[in-house]
Amino acid sequence: MKHIMNLTSDGTLYINDHMGTIEAMLPTGEFKTAHSPALLELENGDLLCAWFAGSFEGNADVSIICARLPKGAEQWEVPVRVSGDPHRSEQNPSLFAGPDGAVWAMYTAQLDRMPGKDNMQFTSQVRCQKSFDGGKTWGDFETIFPKEGTFCRQPIQILSNGRWIFGNWICTDSELGLTGDPTVFQISDDEGKTWRQVDMPKSNGRVHANVVELEAGHLVAFMRSRAADFIYISESLDNGETWSEPAPTPLPNNNSSISAIKLASGRLAIAYNPTCTPEPSPDIAAWPGLRCPVAVALSEDGGLTFPMIRHMELGEGFVGEENQTNNKQYEYPYLMQSKDGRLHLAYAYKSRIGVKYVSFTEKDVMGEKRERVGLYNPTAAQSR
Repeated sequence: MKHIMNLTSDGTLYINDHMGTIEAMLPTGEFKTAHSPALLELENGDLLCAWFAGSFEGNADVSIICARLPKGAEQWEVPVRVSGDPHRSEQNPSLFAGPDGAVWAMYTAQLDRMPGKDNMQFTSQVRCQKSFDGGKTWGDFETIFPKEGTFCRQPIQILSNGRWIFGNWICTDSELGLTGDPTVFQISDDEGKTWRQVDMPKSNGRVHANVVELEAGHLVAFMRSRAADFIYISESLDNGETWSEPAPTPLPNNNSSISAIKLASGRLAIAYNPTCTPEPSPDIAAWPGLRCPVAVALSEDGGLTFPMIRHMELGEGFVGEENQTNNKQYEYPYLMQSKDGRLHLAYAYKSRIGVKYVSFTEKDVMGEKRERVGLYNPTAAQSR
């Protein structure tokens, strides 16, 4: 059985015969680091992947960039620059197919570091830039949410009643700011023309909300925990007007971003790092640094239990509570499902040297056996 030993950093697609996946390392362009990818399928079947890149997270030279995989192509294209404010670090992009026919790149923009201030997230605003040519070129930015401290990660979600809901959290300038950051939602009933804010009660330290509509009007939100203990869940029964106090799920969390979606099958899928801090404290932010492996978990009961979990990225393969010196970091996974039913996963690769892209099926996560013949189009991927 053939195995991928090393991905090439030019965006070429390869078949990983061991995992049954298609994989690529996206081109890095001129940038030293890559983090927080987002994916979007266009109407014509092309895929876009956006992430933030530059010298280091929080520096003013960090910008949003975007790469494209044309439908049927064997290689991701070299990324183009989306943003470039010389005074702000632009981070955490999300991609959204707007009603105006454009791709909307929503992202955070925080001021560059000041003397004695390493974390400037409390200065962040949320901006939007649009592309009307499938991500090839991008217009000027517009500040959508000017309230300082506003951060985002999951793209705008459109509910069954037409409402838009956009998960945010509010960063504050205090010693325990990250511990105390609460989750809020921006809601629009006129396709983004106007917005109003809804707060999640007792959500301090539960951030990066991923909204999933289980059925009409019934929403759940899965969240990262600053305490590095578990992924948390909150519920709304009124289209996001009110939310329950967050409660832990069975899935561990290491104070790193997650990605949750509802699949066409009706199952929920969450991509995450299945690690946590050995001794979490609910009131203190923890940074265990254990961001390997990357797993995808499936739930058939709305997120109460997750009986099917598969490690999609094994990293260097070391195990144990304190293995960060042996494993690289594989972090901030983003998961989406395309119209043909395939799952697409992207995450920061090998301690942010690039972005890795992986494509697979729901059956791959479940471990169901199937015939290998015809699994892949030989013109769409190469084995190595």
